[in-house]
Amino acid sequence: MDDPFLDAAIAEAEAGAAEGGIPIGSVLVLDGEIVGRGHNRRVQRGSAILHAEMDCLENAGRLTADDYRRTTLYSTLSPCDMCSGAALLYRIPRIVIGEHRTFRGPEQRLLDAGVELDVRDDARCIELMRAFIARSPSLWNEDIGEP
Repeated sequence: MDDPFLDAAIAEAEAGAAEGGIPIGSVLVLDGEIVGRGHNRRVQRGSAILHAEMDCLENAGRLTADDYRRTTLYSTLSPCDMCSGAALLYRIPRIVIGEHRTFRGPEQRLLDAGVELDVRDDARCIELMRAFIARSPSLWNEDIGEP
């Protein structure tokens, strides 16, 4: 299934990998247009919180509550607790997830809150994460809060 928004999120993940970071990307779509893009920049910025979705939301800038309720958040990987919390806070109604085989965030919590999840099981997303985890298991564990 060809989806230019998922393709844009994957391009963000690839940009993060090229910068030496964790290959997870995200875009925020409002009324059929990308209004925010981001990728995991924890390594690049020495940040505790710049996961792809957080970077994307930050780059989208301030939106109204009504705007957020018309958005779709795309992420190459299932959003973690922090990123899911941001989606819930802003009442983003739909999240497209590239894959959740290598990591699964609190998807049931999102579903229980009425968020529509569309898991694509995209081979490109799976391969990006599998290759990264194999290369950098300690950095991956740091990113997801594991010892």
